[in-house]
Amino acid sequence: MTAEASGRPGAAGPPPLVHLLQEFSLEANRYVDAAGGSNHMHRTDLNALAVIMQHTAKNQVVTPGVLRKELHLSSPATTALIDRLDKSGHVVRERQGTDRRQVQLRMTPKAYRDGGAMFRPLAQHMGAALQGFTPEELETATRFMTAMIEATVRAGEEAVGQPAPTDADPI
Repeated sequence: MTAEASGRPGAAGPPPLVHLLQEFSLEANRYVDAAGGSNHMHRTDLNALAVIMQHTAKNQVVTPGVLRKELHLSSPATTALIDRLDKSGHVVRERQGTDRRQVQLRMTPKAYRDGGAMFRPLAQHMGAALQGFTPEELETATRFMTAMIEATVRAGEEAVGQPAPTDADPI
């Protein structure tokens, strides 16, 4: 059976660097699953806290609608997620400003403490790994990763609205 007949790409395939990015992504996901699981948190819970943290760092209001959109969740799934985070003490719902109907989400000090504890080992190991690179190499790596993130975002935007692949479609 040829590579084409089996549905696998030809020998050329993606460059080795793309394979490394895929492997890094897989290992990062495994870490998130392990860290979250040992703290009784779902991956979606951790992703939600990351979204809230990113928006908060930019002084942006985070509402359930923002979370729903960013995480591609249904309204009921978003409500269940926020309920879990509220019950665990990681998020509070607040009503501020003149429009008291709008619920804003804020991370609690407990969320920052728990997140720090969960991701401290990863940060320490990554920090140690970075020590082996020059500032110039890190600048190149930073530009590369920024370009890869931007490319992934663009690909994701293109994928929205496209039909899901069928069994007959090559991967």
